Amino acid sequence: MSAVAQLVDTSADTEAEQTDGFHLVIDALKLNGIETIYGVPGIPITDLGRMCQAEGIRVVSFRHEQNAGNAAAIAGFLTKKPGICLTVSAPGFLNGLTALANATTNCFPMILISGSSEREIVDLQQGDYEEMDQLAIAKPLCKAAFRVLHACDIGIGVARAIRAAVSGRPGGVYLDLPAKLFSQVMDAEAGAKSLVKVIDAAPAQIPAPSAIARALEELKNAKRPLIVLGKGAAYAQADDLVRDLVEKSGIPYVPMSMAKGLLPDTHPLSAGAARSTALKDSDVVLLVGARLNWLLSHGKGKTWGEPGSKRFIQIDIEPREMDSNVEIVAPVVGDIGSCVAALLDGMNKGWKAPPADWIETLRTKREANVAKMAPKLMKNTSPMDFHSALGALRTVIKERPDAILVNEGANTLDLARGVIDMYQPRKRLDVGTWGVMGIGMGFAVAAAIETGKPVLAVEGDSAFGFSGMEVETICRYNLPVCIVIFNNNGIYRGTDTDPTGRDPGTTVFVPGSRYDKMMEAFGGVGVNVTTPDELKRAVDAAMDSGKPTLINAEIDPAAGSESGNIGSLNPQSVVKKKK
Repeated sequence: MSAVAQLVDTSADTEAEQTDGFHLVIDALKLNGIETIYGVPGIPITDLGRMCQAEGIRVVSFRHEQNAGNAAAIAGFLTKKPGICLTVSAPGFLNGLTALANATTNCFPMILISGSSEREIVDLQQGDYEEMDQLAIAKPLCKAAFRVLHACDIGIGVARAIRAAVSGRPGGVYLDLPAKLFSQVMDAEAGAKSLVKVIDAAPAQIPAPSAIARALEELKNAKRPLIVLGKGAAYAQADDLVRDLVEKSGIPYVPMSMAKGLLPDTHPLSAGAARSTALKDSDVVLLVGARLNWLLSHGKGKTWGEPGSKRFIQIDIEPREMDSNVEIVAPVVGDIGSCVAALLDGMNKGWKAPPADWIETLRTKREANVAKMAPKLMKNTSPMDFHSALGALRTVIKERPDAILVNEGANTLDLARGVIDMYQPRKRLDVGTWGVMGIGMGFAVAAAIETGKPVLAVEGDSAFGFSGMEVETICRYNLPVCIVIFNNNGIYRGTDTDPTGRDPGTTVFVPGSRYDKMMEAFGGVGVNVTTPDELKRAVDAAMDSGKPTLINAEIDPAAGSESGNIGSLNPQSVVKKKK
């Protein structure tokens, strides 16, 4: 054999092992503890999904990217790890972008990973397949956005996305992976060394001692103090500390909807059923993971009583949140666990419970409101109204406090917030800050997968329409999800008419629709109910069986009000058109 041949043979025997962009993305995700991906397969990420599955990452395929994105977002809220949504380019990316923007607004850690067209063609606008400058479009709508062009940078790109999603105030991150990246090849050993394991992705941020002292002084001087718990407090998973803060201080609290269950809604210090009185008559308000946005009337107006009657203390990890609507007299900047722990430590140096008359005022108002509501919840008539149907579901959650409640709609959402008591943290998932419809099925899928708990999704018939096709996804993965649709034949009410007589009213759906038949079409269980007793029995059977179930709950078409409890946000015309 010639020397040249020997040289060739030797080089062949010792050729270095190689890897590619596909494997580097998967290895980077696995290195950082990512176990589940939500998405919709297609060009150019189909093989990435297949290979993730082969490498042990669970891949949950949806029918629409927005629903997959919502699943990833709520997975982030439940786990404090960024939920991953994987989409195709252009239209798929845009579908996922709604969920990404919503995650950012709600402070849910999420990473939207999308395949994209090649830069050199996009930048010259030469008409590539699904050509779009996705990075530029994503940037204004998320917390951070990155693009990876070289395989050797995949590790650092994934690491930056993870850290950006969970550090400080959590939010959505976009990671752009052009199609050409996946097939790039590099030395496997060098590729392994290029991967980055994120260390302490969301480090504690300790509040300043002076800020704690200032907050405690305000609380000590208060005659009618109040704690408002937001979903940030639920996300923090500092449940024991939050409970200790309420019970040690003796201060009544009002939970925002996704903070319900941090302490049971039946807790003696819960003022949820006396919310209006608590907000209006309090004098010092401690905000824990809650923002003074529209959901709290921006901290002013008649909701909060006389102008200047409130002094606000706010715990938030984002300094710029302070004074966003009204003056914050005691800003406490830091992570919720550290801030609450510091307040508790300060209370050890001397603390006096709030005046007894304030506690008694709220207790009396709460009991009166509960008693007033009770007859509405106990009716067993057909057709049902919202209160009687929710009364049945209220009992379900009381008997099954470990179940996760997903809730969206107009009246279905607004009334359920007040009617259904929660007993454990992070068991109520709803539309959050933006109030968007369509989160239901994505949230339900992720809640079942991430927690393994049974899920009860209570949907308005309009809200269900945004994501209803995902019942096939629920059946395909055989998830323990029971969907209850409050079917009153329309949006708000099913009674509007077209004055011209030409079409149905703009808010009216097909009367007598049978959504339960959709579930049966995919192999799930469908049930139609007309009374609260029937509804309770059907939900119990579904939760006991763990089978995918959809219950069509017939609600009086005349029940409900315009926009639920936020009708004031819907402008009304004051001009009468001349004929």
